[in-house]
Amino acid sequence: MNRAQLIAHIRQRESFLCVGLDTDPNKLPAGMSMLDFNKAIIDATRDLCVAYKPNVAFYECHGPEGWRILEETVRYIGNEHFIIADAKRGDIGNTSDYYAKTFFSSMPCDSVTVAPYMGRDSVEPFLQYPDKWAIVLALTSNPGADDFELLTQDGKPLYQQVLTKVSQWGTPDNTMFVVGATRPTMFEDIRAIVPHHFLLVPGVGAQGGSLSEVCKYGMNEDIGLLINASRSILYASSGSDFAQAARLEAQRMQEEMKALIA
Repeated sequence: MNRAQLIAHIRQRESFLCVGLDTDPNKLPAGMSMLDFNKAIIDATRDLCVAYKPNVAFYECHGPEGWRILEETVRYIGNEHFIIADAKRGDIGNTSDYYAKTFFSSMPCDSVTVAPYMGRDSVEPFLQYPDKWAIVLALTSNPGADDFELLTQDGKPLYQQVLTKVSQWGTPDNTMFVVGATRPTMFEDIRAIVPHHFLLVPGVGAQGGSLSEVCKYGMNEDIGLLINASRSILYASSGSDFAQAARLEAQRMQEEMKALIA
């Protein structure tokens, strides 16, 4: 999915919601498989979101069966939604080549989350595929982000240096950045560095981030945001009505997004 198609879906659905498929077997209704749960969540939210983000860790820990579930989930989503493989890969060039092939050739994902710590050759292989995206970690929402991302050198925190450097390797057509919702006022500084890039924003919902605050500081002329919600949608109910509850929570977020877009 290219940038124009993504923006068109956002405008059409009046939503920039990304549903995170962090599917934990320990939290599913009794007797339900991961794949059936995913399909029910997808069916309940298709018209309310523009993206899905399966977190690869929740699948690969189950070995070959987990990879089968992940691939079937991705194929079930189809090509009308932006699909993010949340894999946080990042390695030297020839290894990253194969990571990119895994998610762009063997599996029809639109994007992969990438850790930039090893530099240019760990990111560039993901930028060689037409209409595919690297989503690079910049300012994350976890407490440990302070350990490195906010360290200052030459008057600039590391996350700002990452934004500046990585934006020179790719373009707004093939590069996004992960920016956590728990530091909304920092979006103003981020937009000064990358005014046109899309930002994948975790941390709204279960982690307490404010959608309105993120939009106030982070929205651009093309919306430029994908707001991810995982637990707050997936586990809105632990009962047999989980899909209906997931839809209600996704609908609540979509309606708030619609008002913010207007």
